[in-house]
Amino acid sequence: MSTPTGRFARLPTAAVSDALDALGLPGALHGIGPLINTGRAVGPAFTVRYEPITDEPGAVGDFLDDVPAGTVVVIDNAGRTDCTVWGGIMTSVAAANRVAGTVVYGVCRDVATAFDLSYPLFSAGRFMRTGKDRVRCAALQQPVLISGVTVAPGDLITADADGVVAVGAAHLDCVAELAEHIEHTERRIIEAVRAGSTLAQARADLGYHALQSSSP
Repeated sequence: MSTPTGRFARLPTAAVSDALDALGLPGALHGIGPLINTGRAVGPAFTVRYEPITDEPGAVGDFLDDVPAGTVVVIDNAGRTDCTVWGGIMTSVAAANRVAGTVVYGVCRDVATAFDLSYPLFSAGRFMRTGKDRVRCAALQQPVLISGVTVAPGDLITADADGVVAVGAAHLDCVAELAEHIEHTERRIIEAVRAGSTLAQARADLGYHALQSSSP
């Protein structure tokens, strides 16, 4: 039987997002996209939250020694674009440790390293100025708020060329089942059109317009 990670690895984020919409669940992380369009990351979330420093210096990245292989690092830097919390050393270490990928609610740097290693890195942008002595790690493996979506440790993260989606651990089976149905239906629509149907007719026959609003 497929694991949740295996099921979602076969599904595009678009289908997962549509399934979440149909079920009335949040999950699409707005404003976060890939650095490498062919990159794909799927796995349980390892969450990190940063905060601005006050009177004490802050370190960036020491938590990486504790990140298990196969997980996706999800960093909440409050969407800041003026300093980075992920760079080349972290990319190299994460890749060597078989971390599945990184999602940053903020910016990253040393993107050439991610390109060279084909490491899946998703962020709100890129900027070279260090976060050292500007931010510090405030919490590990606690719920974080990313683009208005709460991501808890262990939630399933799936990310591809279209962006990043978080699926709550309690909803994995129902979201995967509906997303698989959506993906199957869309393939059937394409097959019907190639066989001579109009797009409108194929969509009507296969119930396309109801896919994002109700379960099959």
